[in-house]
Amino acid sequence: MLSPIFLSLRIATIATVFSFIFGILMAYLINKRNIPGKSIWETIIILPMILPPSVTGYILLIAFGKRGFIGKFLLESFGIQLVFTWLGAVIASFIVSLPLMYQNVKTAFISTDPIYEKAAETLGSSEFKKFMTITIPLAWPGIISGIVLSFARAIGEFGATLMIAGNIPGKTQTIPTAIYFAVESGNNELANKLVIIMTVFSFVLILGLNAWLKGKNYIGR
Repeated sequence: MLSPIFLSLRIATIATVFSFIFGILMAYLINKRNIPGKSIWETIIILPMILPPSVTGYILLIAFGKRGFIGKFLLESFGIQLVFTWLGAVIASFIVSLPLMYQNVKTAFISTDPIYEKAAETLGSSEFKKFMTITIPLAWPGIISGIVLSFARAIGEFGATLMIAGNIPGKTQTIPTAIYFAVESGNNELANKLVIIMTVFSFVLILGLNAWLKGKNYIGR
């Protein structure tokens, strides 16, 4: 029972780190800078949140498979195979959790009063310094929300993960896939334990986030 738990935590942590980096970067470029095709880029980022997980997983399987344009390049150039490995599960979790990170950061950036950034510009701050000392601190509650929700989404990912990583015990079996196959095999005891662990963990995670955000709002007043 411990193997899928530890693997899920590792996969979700790595996926959240990438969601954090790319979510902030894309939210900044799309909403703070003038780049071509903003609507198209934003649609691509959000699309995995709308598509069925099996469709997302199938697209990833085509792209990262041995004959896929990305998978073939990685295999021939570096000898790296992502399909049916835990790294494939990381990619799936990253793709499905990125929209939540992006949306939360985007909302935080939009709600930030631009007067502070303009004041920093008049004082001679560079774009990077303004971003790190003004934009990020003001948007921090939204960023934290994005991190927590992205992590919760990543650890609960099932459909896309099953398509690209499979269900190999000890290698790619996460909590959601372990629950599914435990039910399929009639091992209700294992399924019940994992369901309770997932439910309690997710409950505590969201409860802690809400408590933190309420504390921030109270302090802000």
